[in-house]
Amino acid sequence: MAKSPKKLYEVAKRLMDIIIALGFILILFPLYLITGLVIWLQDRHSPFYYQDRIGLNAVPFKFYKFRSMVINADDILLEDKELYKRMRSGANKMVDDPRVTKFGKFIRKYSIDEIPQMLNVLKGDMSVIGPRALRPDEYKMYADGSAENARKLKTLSSVKPGITGYWQVSGRSNVDFNKRIDMDCYYATKKSIWLDILILIKTPFAVIKGEGAY
Repeated sequence: MAKSPKKLYEVAKRLMDIIIALGFILILFPLYLITGLVIWLQDRHSPFYYQDRIGLNAVPFKFYKFRSMVINADDILLEDKELYKRMRSGANKMVDDPRVTKFGKFIRKYSIDEIPQMLNVLKGDMSVIGPRALRPDEYKMYADGSAENARKLKTLSSVKPGITGYWQVSGRSNVDFNKRIDMDCYYATKKSIWLDILILIKTPFAVIKGEGAY
């Protein structure tokens, strides 16, 4: 029996994910080591950052990144209402976030902090290309906003979140949060390998420009 277009897409996308993730890990292994060492030397704490994010079918998973902030960054955000308000006013990032270290600004600008997510891709929690993974508090706050918001989140979570995606190659943090959700929903409804390839081609240019990355 012939496979459906949706099944063929899922198989092709998973195969592409595994090939790209393994390639990145093998080729960029020296960069892993150097980045991890520099972060550790700053404060003698783990260079890695783990956070709960919402994945496929709204199931939480552990999200990996190189740490670009001070150790207690999450506690600072939750305790400082003004800081949290500033964060929520944009795409949940802010210019001159006081929690970001000097080296953290550099690795964020060039998306080096995202490299450990290739491990999430190999595990199957994420795809190389997909919507930006939301934090549980972001997800709940947006879902509680309206029935339309809840519907959009259902669409968004019908696919795996990605390291890069339609939003990331279209301005990143210069795009406001609501527009970002709309863009990610558009991607989720397309399910097109050709769109994935186009995003993949555009990603290096977006990284080099560093536009909207902070």
